[in-house]
Amino acid sequence: MTRIESALMPAPNNGAPSMTQKQLSIGQYLIKRLQDYGVRDVFGIPGDYVLAFYGQLEQSPINVVGCTREDCAGFAADAYARINGMGAVCVTYCVGGLSVANSIAGAYAEKSPVVVISGSPGLSERVNNPLLHHKVRDFRTQAEVFEKLCAATTELTDPVIAFREIDRVLDVAARYKRPVYIELPRDMVNVVPHIGQGYYVGEPQTDPQVLAEAVEEAVAMLNRSQQPIIIADVEIHRFGLQDQLLALAEGAKIPIAATILGKSVVSEAHPLYIGLYEGALGHAEVTKYVEESDCVLLLGAFMTDINLGIYTANLDTARCIYVTSEQLRIRHHHYHSVDFAQFLEALTAAQPQPAVRDIPPTLRPDQAKFELQPDRELTVTRLFARLNEQLQEDTIVIADIGDSLFGASELHIRGRTEFLSPAYYTSMGFAVPAALGANVARPDHRVVVICGDGAFQMTGMEISNILRRGYNPLIIVLDNHGYGTERILHPGDWEYNEIHPWNYAKLPELLGGGAGYEVRTEAEFDSALNKAWSDTTAYSLIQAHIGVKDSSGPLRRLAERLGQRIG
Repeated sequence: MTRIESALMPAPNNGAPSMTQKQLSIGQYLIKRLQDYGVRDVFGIPGDYVLAFYGQLEQSPINVVGCTREDCAGFAADAYARINGMGAVCVTYCVGGLSVANSIAGAYAEKSPVVVISGSPGLSERVNNPLLHHKVRDFRTQAEVFEKLCAATTELTDPVIAFREIDRVLDVAARYKRPVYIELPRDMVNVVPHIGQGYYVGEPQTDPQVLAEAVEEAVAMLNRSQQPIIIADVEIHRFGLQDQLLALAEGAKIPIAATILGKSVVSEAHPLYIGLYEGALGHAEVTKYVEESDCVLLLGAFMTDINLGIYTANLDTARCIYVTSEQLRIRHHHYHSVDFAQFLEALTAAQPQPAVRDIPPTLRPDQAKFELQPDRELTVTRLFARLNEQLQEDTIVIADIGDSLFGASELHIRGRTEFLSPAYYTSMGFAVPAALGANVARPDHRVVVICGDGAFQMTGMEISNILRRGYNPLIIVLDNHGYGTERILHPGDWEYNEIHPWNYAKLPELLGGGAGYEVRTEAEFDSALNKAWSDTTAYSLIQAHIGVKDSSGPLRRLAERLGQRIG
């Protein structure tokens, strides 16, 4: 049983509520339960249907973080959840809830436990089905939308079961690392239920015999192996299994690769780490090393097109042990009712002893010192090479999509779980709002944001709230006058890829704080980076001009594969 689950167990009174629980309103109980799960901050935008609950939030120990747009609030809560373990976003009905839907879809796709709290019209207001403002079609429209985007949903319309429903939905978020939805009618916020009901949070359901057989087969397969490899992915992040992963890898001396979605799952300075596996899109040495393996232990891996190099990965099922929170497959054998964490723990305890596999020096090259070429025009590749030297163990890197992501895949992350990106759902505009969420979750860390100019124009004004709250991220805008990835995917002088140029470096003047830099050469970027890094008083924004046709190697390789499908 986890620490949180233990803390949530009902008192030994057969689930009967305490006097304190009886005296809580529905809104107050929801706030209490969020705190039990470690949620210290809630992101969002108020509106009349949720103002009563916002009042309770502001009077509680929870910090309310206002955002410029609901989708920004969702991205911020997503990043916060990835770092903190759970996050929350609070919005009003339909105009707020439907605006945050895209962010929550991304959280679902990438297993980020965000609690969506939405106000709604009071039950007494719904008599005779009136046309209330914000309403779309009928009063259940928004709830039905989120039923498709969340792992669990509830509408708190019945005081008798409201507490139990809150507990059920929050347990799903914690257990499955997916977003959940709670709709709170405004005339239910202050209702105090006349009864309370305890909710039992038990152990994950694992069949001991099935677990033993699965571990036995996995150990036998590993022990026969001469060239084993671990591919560690995003669920290791989400379920907090980094220490267990390292215990297995270090005990059995198995090398570790990561995917782009799982980047920073372990420190990239770890002696067993060999780099990112991306099929034919990645470094040839890493791809060869992984695909020559006679036993591939895939831990928490999402088998997505991006993770698998647009399905260029060449992994033979007969040589794979595939373990996630949702399935366990060893070669062609499927095992059911086995918890991911319990399997990993049992496998480690069994102490498999495969052959020790050498890691060639080409997989762990020394980080060559960046040699500045002062007058050279800045390129994506050289920008990331210089930035790489600046990163420290307490640096959180947040990459938007496109070359912000694929160029950043070359960065050497010193810490673990310090690289955030929507690398599967790939929604533009994630990075700047995510910086707010990361700063709130880890105010003692330095956040570095890499964002394309197109993505920045979508959500970049969230720096207003970053400034308001005194955070100091470094934001690098890759300015190539439009949608660089699409230019490569669909070659030609297409007008739809162009955007209006902004003077990004002058935004601090508009917002009344922060520092802006505009750079075109390596010397200018180097100087701006040094100044921005030493300035911790507020955010810094570097407008980095890059060539319209410039791109990183990983992005070009991706475009070659995807471009064949576009026509």
